[in-house]
Amino acid sequence: MNLDNISTMIKEILTLRYYPSQSTGPKYTASYFEPKKTPNYLEHIENLILNTLKNEIRGEKISVALSGGVDSTLVMALLRKALPDIQIEAISVKFADSIDETKIARTVADKFNANHHIITIDNFLEQLPKAISIIKMPFWDTHWYHMVKTAKQFSNSLVSGDGGDELFGGYTFRYEKFLLNYNSKMSALEKTKLYLECHERDWVPNQEKLFGEKSSFSWNQIYYKLIPYFDNSLSPLDQVFLADINGKLLYNWTPLNSRFHEYFDLKSITPLLSKELTEYASHLDNSFKYDQQENIGKLPLRQILSKHIEPALITSKKQGFSVNTTNLWKSHGRKLCDYYLDNSRIVQDRWINKEWITNHLGSLDKDSDVRYINKFLGLLAFEIWYRIFITKEMKEDTVLTT
Repeated sequence: MNLDNISTMIKEILTLRYYPSQSTGPKYTASYFEPKKTPNYLEHIENLILNTLKNEIRGEKISVALSGGVDSTLVMALLRKALPDIQIEAISVKFADSIDETKIARTVADKFNANHHIITIDNFLEQLPKAISIIKMPFWDTHWYHMVKTAKQFSNSLVSGDGGDELFGGYTFRYEKFLLNYNSKMSALEKTKLYLECHERDWVPNQEKLFGEKSSFSWNQIYYKLIPYFDNSLSPLDQVFLADINGKLLYNWTPLNSRFHEYFDLKSITPLLSKELTEYASHLDNSFKYDQQENIGKLPLRQILSKHIEPALITSKKQGFSVNTTNLWKSHGRKLCDYYLDNSRIVQDRWINKEWITNHLGSLDKDSDVRYINKFLGLLAFEIWYRIFITKEMKEDTVLTT
């Protein structure tokens, strides 16, 4: 990788938590989110999901990533409907010192006669070098590595509910903030800045001081990537949907998970991201997806799911496989950053500003600001990636222990 590519990659990942300059195929354009008449849309969405499951699954056993949230629970319900006799191996992840959602997942698994397996992860960062060696990019949130590795023990395919948030309006906490602060006189650039304000956990207030002279960071470079999503005739909310689907889903989740699946030779089945459903759902009027007054999203998925499961098992808040980063920082992250960033190669080679690291590493002992914790975990991933692929001094099977 040449210097310009390294510079672009690290600036985008450390600011957006995805890498839009990588080449992964066509972007979604504004035309995808132009509303169309969609009669009987609930029945059509359910049938598209069922058809994908019937057409993609082969064999007598299948693994399912089950968080207990709306998306994975719906996929589980429709999988059992589509293939009533198949053996389902449901897999959930339990992170140390984090909210435990496996009890909900187990109830769902029992409801649909699935075997339930729980992956318990104490040190989330322990196998980061191995995960980074597979994805070949400096991302620290690589929980899917553990999911795919475990699923391979049970079957040759893994079904997941990914894509529901982007296609059906799941990021309600951000929509609410965006719409509250939006006004009709805003320019495309102003809407872009507001959108980034709604993703404030992905960057820090003094973001420009994080980078060294070789990185040559500019906010204008970031704005340039996002402005096209807000410079069109779509409604403000549809513009946010457009930006979201062109964000972490397309330039983080998809390439990372594809490489994990390829490495473990495990087929990925994502019925909510089928070509047919993506094209159909993107054209649904946003009022069918998101209730602005009640701040509830993924309305079609909730309505379909309500036919297959008790209301008490339909989560009201967004669920997912998520680690408590503050507790992770206290238990392992702080010590690992101390060790690897003390004599940092990315500092020595002037990609990252040493003064920024020194100033904020100490301040986190007094104030556990999750924004800066996220940034340090991102720096740790960059350092590991750099030592594996650039200086070539770290082996991929290195285990990060404290």
